[in-house]
Amino acid sequence: MAFAGLKKQINKANQYVTEKMGGAEGTKLDLDFMEMERKTDVTVELVEELQAKTKEYLQPNPTARAKMAAVKGISKLSGQAKSNTYPQPEGILADCMLTYGKKLGEDSIFASALVEMGDSLKQMADVKYSLDDNIKQNFLEPLHQLQTKDLKEVMHHRKKLQGRRLDFDCKKRRQAKDDEIRSAEEKFAESLQLAQVGMYNLLENDVEQVSQLVTFAEGMLDYHSQCSEILKVLVETLNEKREEAAARPKSEFVPKTLADLNIEMLGSQDGMNGGPHFLSLLASPLPSPMRSPARTPMPTKPTQPCCTALYDFEPENPGELGFKENDVITLIQRVDENWFEGSLNGRNGYFPQSYVQVTVPLPSN
Repeated sequence: MAFAGLKKQINKANQYVTEKMGGAEGTKLDLDFMEMERKTDVTVELVEELQAKTKEYLQPNPTARAKMAAVKGISKLSGQAKSNTYPQPEGILADCMLTYGKKLGEDSIFASALVEMGDSLKQMADVKYSLDDNIKQNFLEPLHQLQTKDLKEVMHHRKKLQGRRLDFDCKKRRQAKDDEIRSAEEKFAESLQLAQVGMYNLLENDVEQVSQLVTFAEGMLDYHSQCSEILKVLVETLNEKREEAAARPKSEFVPKTLADLNIEMLGSQDGMNGGPHFLSLLASPLPSPMRSPARTPMPTKPTQPCCTALYDFEPENPGELGFKENDVITLIQRVDENWFEGSLNGRNGYFPQSYVQVTVPLPSN
């Protein structure tokens, strides 16, 4: 049985090569069928790309997204369902404002304004988490089901149709027995029927797919509406804080002296090397003969991972690191095969590998 199956596959391969290389004419299907195939192929690409771009919209940080995917994969391998929440940028900024607002103290109007804004950003982060859950459940999950079930089934029937067509043409060309040709023709017709019905059902499913887009748009509208209301209240509160700060009378401030702080000064003691004159000597530069000769620093080779910019790079998205040609960028980590994370002049961000030349590579581990 295995030998018979292998022989059949070889015959199909020979038939395919004969058509492609030898100019043999294979059985052609009508233009309507070919158009359905084209639209099905576009749908396959669309579903895959749409899932990736939607995840980028909900989770813009590529490093956090890659970390979440890695943790999820490890959890699957270990059999543990570990939930890993994406860190919303509004929540991260809120934590910063709340922390330093509390450190500054309650008597500072600026501190209370920071706390107010931090609380508002926390609310916006919660709304974003709700949008994330909504889109995953009502948009991404149906797309995943479409990809792994309906599309997979349709592509299976198309592949089977291709094989049976080759088998049918091969037996006709070899002038096989009539019952063999008839059997191959029946299987060819069966696969043609299944492929057509599958592609038709897939391409005529507009109502459900548009409904999923409506759900996506409604979720975005609700998210932005709630954020708008939160920001309106915040702006009103901050304006009140500004008026309060402007109306608060400023107290006169007189800096304290060392005497006020009961700190004993050298000039107040007798016989301490001339008092104030001694202090002036301490502050004056050394005479020329005592000065050390100036040394020209020797250039040193960079030891930490870094790269040199080959071209100017202008950031297009939040989190990207801009730089100019010949800038030396410190490498932090590799995000994927096309992007690095690096640091330049105190700024961290992401940039494409194709714009730089690595001078000192990252450690291999």
